[in-house]
Amino acid sequence: MDLDAALDYTRAQRRCVIVTLKADGRPQTSNVFQWTDSDGVVRISLTDDRAKTRNLRRDPRVSLHVTAEDFWSYVVLEGDADLSPVATAPDDATCDELVAYYRAMSGEHPDWAEYRAAMVADRRLVLRLRPTRAYGMLPR
Repeated sequence: MDLDAALDYTRAQRRCVIVTLKADGRPQTSNVFQWTDSDGVVRISLTDDRAKTRNLRRDPRVSLHVTAEDFWSYVVLEGDADLSPVATAPDDATCDELVAYYRAMSGEHPDWAEYRAAMVADRRLVLRLRPTRAYGMLPR
């Protein structure tokens, strides 16, 4: 499958399933929301203490299964995860990236100071995926 066509597909879908690898090699799946930017970088907001984050630190290989509402068309993106640092201050680069993620997903937040504080309290970080391979079935 053409990677550019797959990325165009993912830009129209937000909900997806991320697949990481557990220490024993079995898949770990989680429902997440994704934003694919104009450069083809897929971003996902993660929490530091979750299994998927621990899995990605140990093994950065990731697959992202993106499906449409009709459940017939889908794309799977594969690549290696690039994890940002954990947000530690409301004005750090990770919080700035999380603000950009929120804006792309939902528009303006009613209280950015509150949002930034929540990102620090939740120990949020950003997964960046620059896909190297895609497969699936695009709509006709």
